[in-house]
Amino acid sequence: MGEAVTRSELLADLDALRAETRDPRAGVFGPGSLVWEVAREAIIFLGAGRAALLQLAHPYVGVAVGEHSVTKSDPLMRFRGTFRRIFRMVFGDLDEAIAAARAVYAVHSRIRGVIGERAGGLDATHAYDARDRAAKVWVLATLWDTSLWLFERLVRPLSNDEKARYYAENRRFGRLFGVADSLPASYAGFCDYVSDMLAGPSLEVTRPAAEIGRFIMSPQNRLGRLVSPDYRLFTAQLLPERLATGFGLDRGGAAGARRFERIMGAAKRATPLLPARIRYLPAYVEATRRLEGRTGRDRVGELLSRLYVGEAR
Repeated sequence: MGEAVTRSELLADLDALRAETRDPRAGVFGPGSLVWEVAREAIIFLGAGRAALLQLAHPYVGVAVGEHSVTKSDPLMRFRGTFRRIFRMVFGDLDEAIAAARAVYAVHSRIRGVIGERAGGLDATHAYDARDRAAKVWVLATLWDTSLWLFERLVRPLSNDEKARYYAENRRFGRLFGVADSLPASYAGFCDYVSDMLAGPSLEVTRPAAEIGRFIMSPQNRLGRLVSPDYRLFTAQLLPERLATGFGLDRGGAAGARRFERIMGAAKRATPLLPARIRYLPAYVEATRRLEGRTGRDRVGELLSRLYVGEAR
């Protein structure tokens, strides 16, 4: 078993985060941060499948989700819940972010077992713990790497200094998981870490991960079934071939690559034409309303929130 983040380590990181936060109302990042500029774009949700499957490809995550979550009975509920908590951490005020971090840690503290098969260089009897430091770093990395990749191609390119700043801001986000000191020290180091993980033996699609992946990529509602073939191909193109194959996704060869480029081109053309209320995530709009002192229900935002992450549960 790897090294677990202890409760005292998490609390120390949360105390440090509180001490270094200049405006608790703005939360961990706030206006003017690159994290808000990137994370507010709803189009980044195109990468949700990639991030989720890359997380599941870590043996600890794939087996833990398969054994300890509701994902099998409601395949989207677990990941929607994850996104809701992430949105609170990114766009909520500091108290909301810290409360979400404590809640995630409390859930993870109850999740442990054995992986049950040889995977990722680990024996079948290898014990896992959802508080594992390396697994938490990888989960965060999938979100940051996917978001940055899509933002640069669909919204605007970023300079090397901007990418370094984006990563530096997100290292503070690592405090919400007790892993700030475990993250690569620089953006260049982060890129090397992601490349090594994608190419190396640590990621492997276990049987539980493959089953959950099939659920995620095969929506049951009518709209989902209409877009699913294209989204499956799109997600497969964003994954290393060996992992796409492990999840039963067909990259489609040369024709699939051309289809992927057409989807990317359409998304890039559409993004600047979207009204702000559609283009930006409701969590971001809610955060700007909070900082402006605006009160009352935002019915448009509530409707869009249900579209993006479903009903709160």
